[in-house]
Amino acid sequence: MSYVTINENGVSASTFDEILEDIKRQYKTIYGNDVYLENDSQDGQFLAFIARAISDTAAITVGVYNSFSPVDALSDALSRNVAINGIARAVATNSTTPVILTGAIGTTINNGIVSDGTHRWFLPPVAVIDNSGTITVNATCEDIGSIAATPHSINKIITPTRGWVSVNNPNAAVLGNPVENDATLRRRQVISVAIPSIGLLDGTMGAIADISGVTHYQNYENETDVVNAYGMPPHSMAFVVAGGDEQTIAEVIKLKKTMGCSTVGNITRTVFDQKNNPSTIRFYRPTIVPTLVNVAIKAHSNYNDVTGEKIKQAVADYINNVMIGGQITSKRLDISAALSGSVESHSFEIIEIRINGQSSLDLHFTELAVCTVNDVTIGVS
Repeated sequence: MSYVTINENGVSASTFDEILEDIKRQYKTIYGNDVYLENDSQDGQFLAFIARAISDTAAITVGVYNSFSPVDALSDALSRNVAINGIARAVATNSTTPVILTGAIGTTINNGIVSDGTHRWFLPPVAVIDNSGTITVNATCEDIGSIAATPHSINKIITPTRGWVSVNNPNAAVLGNPVENDATLRRRQVISVAIPSIGLLDGTMGAIADISGVTHYQNYENETDVVNAYGMPPHSMAFVVAGGDEQTIAEVIKLKKTMGCSTVGNITRTVFDQKNNPSTIRFYRPTIVPTLVNVAIKAHSNYNDVTGEKIKQAVADYINNVMIGGQITSKRLDISAALSGSVESHSFEIIEIRINGQSSLDLHFTELAVCTVNDVTIGVS
């Protein structure tokens, strides 16, 4: 019996039970049908050990076969696959935001650290307050990933310095990127192969997805002769892009978009063609929607805090992968929060999930939901 088969239909492998039964059958052809091979016998346990080794090897064979396709490849294998399309897994970056430091003129702040009450933000190695009594510098979050900071939330000084009075961030932080997970990279790979496609809109989105630093993207098109429900003028296109260099995004849109079709958005950039003729390109930066989730569960005796942290991470990961303008519902979150398929899934039952106090959250066409594990609370009963 062949335990792994590769043919025109792909790859398949026998299960552990099938392998064990076949080995027992062959064993009995040698030693007779009266040999005792149940789980409580030494021979039965030895044959189970052999069957497990064969089953694990068969599973690895299936995994190796599937790793050659971006549809099924995981981790490093997926990173190698997408390189064929000229893209790479996005590395993690830190959130950043300009902050205003106020104090006595000439005060020098060395390696300053400020805080929003939850996360620490690092200032440049040296910052000197100028003659206006203030200086604006860029603060970088200590923690890697999509760490949000609302306007005026960074207002605590962690490293007091004589002459330094206060700190404040007038604008929301530019979110950093977590290490790109397999699902996001796989989705970006699918879009990237549309770059040379006949459909110009698909090609444009594929090119935008391939820009370094871009994490989320969405597009809308108004082909009608009237203003649509999003407020887009007739025959216009709207691109909503999170992350990436703004000038690069504008240049890609100019290069790939439908000719004669205007663009709309809250970001405006001038792009020059090969003859140095200027064009105005517009696109949207998404509005960040902080998302607070409360998961009410009924805990069993084997539930623990580690399981709770896994639930939080699963919920945050799901929300951060929702597309711009998408919808978040408690039913969809229930699948992620339940940790389906894991050992921990049997230690609790989900009673209710609320998103920003509601059963669902409908995002505006330019809105992007952001959630961290600190935004997820678990109520245990």
